[in-house]
Amino acid sequence: MIDTILFDLDGTLAPFMQDEFIKAYFHALLRRLTPMGYDGEKLTRALWKGTAAMVSNTGAETNRQVFWSSFVEDLGMEVLSLESILEDFYQRDFDAVSAILKEPADRSGLIRRLRERGYGLVLATNPIFPMTAVETRLSWVGLCGEDFDLVTSYENSRHSKPNPDYYRGILTAIGKTPEACLMVGNSPVDDMAALQAGIDVYLVLDCIENPENHPIDQYRRGSFAQLEAYLDTLHACR
Repeated sequence: MIDTILFDLDGTLAPFMQDEFIKAYFHALLRRLTPMGYDGEKLTRALWKGTAAMVSNTGAETNRQVFWSSFVEDLGMEVLSLESILEDFYQRDFDAVSAILKEPADRSGLIRRLRERGYGLVLATNPIFPMTAVETRLSWVGLCGEDFDLVTSYENSRHSKPNPDYYRGILTAIGKTPEACLMVGNSPVDDMAALQAGIDVYLVLDCIENPENHPIDQYRRGSFAQLEAYLDTLHACR
């Protein structure tokens, strides 16, 4: 019986398209950092390389450690001074990126209902951002980290999507079996990979992230509104 729901954030709880988010994010970030003397091209390459390092992390270190090791390798030790600046960026400037939301969305009602029904809740967002950046994005849909039993971030994770070990790590952290969980996300690659860890899945189609047109017929799927109806049915069958 499912008693825990894992939610992806970008494109799932927060209705935006990934390409638009990346464009707006880098625009805001470079606007903050290039006046400090950083070369925009070098910085962008280093960020992508650091992200790739987190995605391929095998678990020996946290994603945060892997990211900054890669960043230092590309830009030198002095780049470590950027961490506190980035924290401030994610708390302040990053909020402007919310302009890319397809529509206003307040998910607090859904999360409150699930809590009242006794479900455990996990924000299973790909842990390639610091917690401050996750908190800011959650605020765009009326939520905060305290609404969840666990929020994955680059500080507390040693794997990333689509590695099934990312999902296995969540199961260990919350003390649940795969059969007790449902993963809700918008990516057939990143989010439906939860199946490889034995977790049931639901694919949200509103802002589906499927640039390579992977087949989706095998997944339970629908709009966010249809997801909410499915969760009502799931609860009724408990």
